[in-house]
Amino acid sequence: MTREFINFEKISRQSWQELHQKTKPLLTAAELEAIKSLNDHISMQDVIEVYLPLISLIQIYKRAQDNLSFSKSIFLKKDLSHTPFIIGISGSVAVGKSTTSRLLQLLLSRTFKTSKVEMVTTDGFLYPNAVLTEHNLLNRKGFPESYDMESLLNFLDTIKNRSEAQIPVYSHEIYDIIPNKKQTIQRPDFLILEGINVFQNQQNNRLYMSDYFDFSIYIDAENTNIEKWYLERFASLLELAKSDKGNYYHRFTLMPYEKAMQFAHNIWQTVNLVNLEKYIEPTRNRAELILHKAADHMIDEIYLKK
Repeated sequence: MTREFINFEKISRQSWQELHQKTKPLLTAAELEAIKSLNDHISMQDVIEVYLPLISLIQIYKRAQDNLSFSKSIFLKKDLSHTPFIIGISGSVAVGKSTTSRLLQLLLSRTFKTSKVEMVTTDGFLYPNAVLTEHNLLNRKGFPESYDMESLLNFLDTIKNRSEAQIPVYSHEIYDIIPNKKQTIQRPDFLILEGINVFQNQQNNRLYMSDYFDFSIYIDAENTNIEKWYLERFASLLELAKSDKGNYYHRFTLMPYEKAMQFAHNIWQTVNLVNLEKYIEPTRNRAELILHKAADHMIDEIYLKK
């Protein structure tokens, strides 16, 4: 598939790493290993060559936001109010959004030592399976209509106004919203919002989540590579679920391995790939920065909005 990056400047990894003076990676190898998602690949070299320059760029955007807030407060003759810096991270299923988000959360916490950095996934705003089943949408899980977008926008509005918010918690183990469990987000200085749908809002054409973002990232890769990573992750999830009957993936361990993997391949072709091509990838140009991954998970190209 031809990939069109409209209004972006292409930067090679070599050029990108030269934009930042090499320094200590701000985390240990053990910490990096702990935040990696299943089957994701990331090294300390990636941290130094890709993510530290990214942190430097975010610092530039943060200073610009602070300066603009200060100037607006003078213009409006109002007291200066500090709003949280919100970062949106999008991309396909299995492309490595969660690893990138957790890594950024850790690096931002180490860079802005007095700042509170929170991370939220949009999975918590999926309708519960019972609601999806009631509306015949369970096989459309992950598609725009399966999210409570109004609640998600209300959450962002609450956070931007420096108020406390409680949001639902999603579990990949049970493949559903956990009943009666909430995540409390209390007035963060930075909020990282991660999900396949962070540049979408099919239910309200007047407002997009990206209207709340101060910086945004799209994790990109060739679709054939993402499919391979998805199937590798599915195989790993089967291994983990073998002895856990409460795990959603346990049911697939009861069928022959080849049949289970064929099922995963069909899900990729009929659900995830369709969602990617129709709803996720078309929003890519709303990002401020695109990180492109090669077949080995290494980020080889960076695209920065002009």
